[in-house]
Amino acid sequence: MRKRFCVFCGSSAGADPAYAAAAASLAAQLAAKNISVVYGGSNVGLMGILADTALAAGAEVIGVIPRALVEKEIAHPHLSELRVVGSMHQRKALMAELSDGFIALPGGYGTLDEFCEILTWAQLGLERKPCGILNVRGYYDHLLSLFDHAVEERFLQPEYRCMLLCDTTAESLIERMLRYEAPLVDKWIGRKEA
Repeated sequence: MRKRFCVFCGSSAGADPAYAAAAASLAAQLAAKNISVVYGGSNVGLMGILADTALAAGAEVIGVIPRALVEKEIAHPHLSELRVVGSMHQRKALMAELSDGFIALPGGYGTLDEFCEILTWAQLGLERKPCGILNVRGYYDHLLSLFDHAVEERFLQPEYRCMLLCDTTAESLIERMLRYEAPLVDKWIGRKEA
């Protein structure tokens, strides 16, 4: 059965052309491995670049978009499939249901919200699918440092920090995600000492 990876990314192309190049590279690598793309359904920014490149390479691309955004005319008109939902919450739930793994490209609040919610589900054992960051030109360095700090301050177990895959190339990240096995860890820090 064909795998599907969900990609969270910006509705802007960002300031650095490397972000657009990374979105195109990721889409091409996923298509080359016969992995379908699930994403937010937009035709703008990195989202549009991702979808257009994947479609041009022959990949299946499924968009999931809230009705309010369709009405703003940013829905991609040429996807393999466009699922229209009622809310952002429904969007995240459906994207998770449709996907076998999750990748974050550069993006803003929406990208961080979607990706961190999936990471939380993985930490709680609600999902056992790989979660990876494509760290383009160090975009996520500060976030990764924050996660390391959370481990040092005992808000995050080291095993859960390690469940977040990170790479600087699409090909390497995809290969690591395809080999991923989720850890089995008791979520609550301190319970072992009690």
